[in-house]
Amino acid sequence: MALEVYRPQGRPEFLGLLRAAVEPRVRLHVGKRPDPPSYEVLVAGRPEAGDVSAASGLRAVVIPWAGVPSETLKLMRDFPGITLHNLHHNAAPTAELAVALLLAAAKCIVPLDGALRKHDWRPRYEKPRSVLLCGKTVLVLGYGAIGKRVAAVCRALGMQVAGVRRRGAEPGTPDEVHAPTALHELLPRAHAVVVCLPLTAETEGMLGARELALLPEGALLVNVGRAAIVDEDALYDALASGRLGAAGLDVWYEYPANEEARAQTPPSRRPFGELDNVVLSPHRGGLCKQTEALRAAALAELLLAAAQGRALPGAVDLEAGY
Repeated sequence: MALEVYRPQGRPEFLGLLRAAVEPRVRLHVGKRPDPPSYEVLVAGRPEAGDVSAASGLRAVVIPWAGVPSETLKLMRDFPGITLHNLHHNAAPTAELAVALLLAAAKCIVPLDGALRKHDWRPRYEKPRSVLLCGKTVLVLGYGAIGKRVAAVCRALGMQVAGVRRRGAEPGTPDEVHAPTALHELLPRAHAVVVCLPLTAETEGMLGARELALLPEGALLVNVGRAAIVDEDALYDALASGRLGAAGLDVWYEYPANEEARAQTPPSRRPFGELDNVVLSPHRGGLCKQTEALRAAALAELLLAAAQGRALPGAVDLEAGY
């Protein structure tokens, strides 16, 4: 029996890849709502209430990216019989960027690159600023699809890994994993912190001035989750004072309001760009040449599970927000 799927809209490139990836038993309707609305799965990041309520047989809404918009959470709480799901197609590229930012911050790649582009070799003969990661402890906040990949690379570099995960450790986990309540006990041990968390009411402001002060002097921080998890002023002050050794940031406090503003929008009201111990990245963690293909493959896999009557991956806890 065919699985009816409705996708209100989508970029032609992605839809072409998706149609090529799904099995014949999956019937994909794009654009105009099917009449009658017999679809069982709705693929929409910000679904309309009418699209959710119109199909009496709807059993799942799929957000075709990682992260859950607040308006989608609010809407789906009114439909407790319909499950909400995320895609985690971006786990590999985001983890790779997190590791790249960690290494760039630890090895002072950006200022050294800038100097040598000007033919200036003097930093080579100054007191080294690079940090040795081998033998150090990294704290991975958000030990999920992304965090586990980051942890695996850090282990290969010779680092000890401690993770924080709301649901606790899974069987066979190679690292020590703690509940969020252990954060203040873990921070003094962490020579590096990698933030891979979603933004929720519980994670917003999780790292403030108090938490950053608990880190060893010269510690590193990488954020590929959401900017608001780390207090903006506390982060800038810790970096500007040198209390925090360096940071690699892919998520920000300010974003362009429109296409015209993309060429002239500062990422924060604080001048992070003036600090030479910060690596700035314009929120591109999940982006690579293969992103749309990865997204299509992940969605096709989820739809196949639905067609076969299996449990769908990426279930969202509506109360937790992810």
